[in-house]
Amino acid sequence: MDENLSLFAPEESDLKRQLVARLNELAGVQLYVGTSSWKYEGWLGSVYQPERYSSRGRFSKARFQRDCLTEYAEVFHTVSGDFAFYQFPSISVWSRLFSRVPAGFRFAFKAPEEITTPVFARHPRYGSRAGRPNPLFLDPKALTAQFLNPLEPYATAVAVIMLEFPAALADLFEDIGALTDALSRFFDRLPATFRYAVEIRSKRVLCADYFRALRNHGIAHVFNSWTLMPPIVDQIADSDAFTTNFTVSRALMSPGRSYEQTVSRFAPYGSVQEPNPEVRNSLRDLLVRSKQRGEPAFIYVNNRLEGFAPGTIAAVVDAFLHQNRASRTLANM
Repeated sequence: MDENLSLFAPEESDLKRQLVARLNELAGVQLYVGTSSWKYEGWLGSVYQPERYSSRGRFSKARFQRDCLTEYAEVFHTVSGDFAFYQFPSISVWSRLFSRVPAGFRFAFKAPEEITTPVFARHPRYGSRAGRPNPLFLDPKALTAQFLNPLEPYATAVAVIMLEFPAALADLFEDIGALTDALSRFFDRLPATFRYAVEIRSKRVLCADYFRALRNHGIAHVFNSWTLMPPIVDQIADSDAFTTNFTVSRALMSPGRSYEQTVSRFAPYGSVQEPNPEVRNSLRDLLVRSKQRGEPAFIYVNNRLEGFAPGTIAAVVDAFLHQNRASRTLANM
């Protein structure tokens, strides 16, 4: 284990102040580190000031849900808008969202699953569509008309559009070459207005054909920590996985852990409960690589990785800055 990588977050009373200073420094060199979503009451008292959401002397959940993004953006310079995965947001949703953050703030958005899900899961939320093929799967016209075009007025504030494909994707295509051909045809028809990144959930797809398809279209592979995927450290070890001139990573949960297990273990996400040194080291290494190459990085941490995403980020950023300063000292000796 790396001795320079602290396992625990700073004191919560100091956390916000420390994050502001350190994330400002990183954003100055195009290194953006944020969280997956932002509406967590477990962050009250550390990232969020409870008094800002008081109504008649009591905490107002409605006010918190409506306004906390503004306070979030006082600390972080980017966030992953995972909500977009579940719908095509309306123009009014985009207008309200972008109005709550300052210039220079960057959103990453997950593209709607209406585009990336080949077959709807057998889940009650899909109603009569459960278990049926998705007619809009890999439909560039639908994605452009219903998602990308409404976002175009805010393009400078969009870091990346992330296309998350489920583990079932590999089952649909027995031949990975046929899958990468389908992805390439889809990529060919995407507007060049935005950066794009692909997150897969099946390690079977991690192969030369997949990385080549991304590289040919200037699309990033998302280095993800997720239940069924190889650890990020193993993904990084393959030089082919760096497919373009920017880096995207999503630290969602430890490999082998299920969504239900992490929610049960970590909610309401108010403190780091299970530090993961391997993932922290990997995120730091991605930042180091991007800094050395002068390329942007967009890294997002989920509460379900360790229990408290802001605390995880504080530790990763501290380790990165420590290593970066040590490297500068050695270079000047």
